[in-house]
Amino acid sequence: MAITTAASRLGTTAFQEAPRVELRPDWSRDDAQQVIRAVYRQLLGNDYLMSSERLKSAESLLCDGSITVREFVRSVAKSELYKTKFFYPNFQTRVIELNYKHLLGRAPYDESEVIFHLDLYQNQGYDADIDSYIDSAEYLESFGENVVPYYRAFEVQRGQRTVGFTRIFRLYRGYANSDRSQLEGNASRLATELGSNSVSTIVGPSGGNEGWSYRASGQAVVPTTGFSTGGVLAQGRSYRVEVAGIRERRYPKVRRSSKSFIVAYEQLSPLLQEIQRQGGKVASVTPV
Repeated sequence: MAITTAASRLGTTAFQEAPRVELRPDWSRDDAQQVIRAVYRQLLGNDYLMSSERLKSAESLLCDGSITVREFVRSVAKSELYKTKFFYPNFQTRVIELNYKHLLGRAPYDESEVIFHLDLYQNQGYDADIDSYIDSAEYLESFGENVVPYYRAFEVQRGQRTVGFTRIFRLYRGYANSDRSQLEGNASRLATELGSNSVSTIVGPSGGNEGWSYRASGQAVVPTTGFSTGGVLAQGRSYRVEVAGIRERRYPKVRRSSKSFIVAYEQLSPLLQEIQRQGGKVASVTPV
């Protein structure tokens, strides 16, 4: 069943078509190898894995039936491989975002969850923090002992908050995207939202016309353009118009941006017409 009618524009089509990976009681060695590949893909954020980096000992234990899928997930999350890719190079709040994404298949719901893991890591260390995800009632209820974690925030489930649906798109940038090679680098994606208890609009992973929504700058400074005469805004009411996906005349068609215009009331209608001609979408119109 489709997650949403906009799945193709939001980059979730491949996710919804992929079956849940589980090691069933009558599993074969091929099944175990499929689970291993799925765990690596989920926990390593689709990052490339060289043969020399594979956790051969943990893989052997899983293939021998000595450990469950959950314990294999724990081994990967605690490994030097995982730490090198995500723990060492990132600030702690970004690490927590990735842990939620990789281990629980969702984004953090509120700032208290981030604070909890910051405190746990500070007082008990990295391994204890990883255990808190994998040993949680949420993990066991969602994945049990033998299901590979997956991005469950795209579907409404018992105990899941609706805010998780919009926030997962700040962490999930498409099925083929790597968590280590994104435009925003090592910066936290949700720190500002969690701190202000706000929710961002959904931003599709592609640059298609339907995948754009307004996004404020990382420094919380809105780029503005004032339409005025002689450098002074015309007398009367003025409005701020926030626009998403506008196509600049001096840039190629694939280059789009978010902008904010401050205009007098008399100039509002011409501006809206120009925005439409440039393929933009008005996110908001507010009095100045």
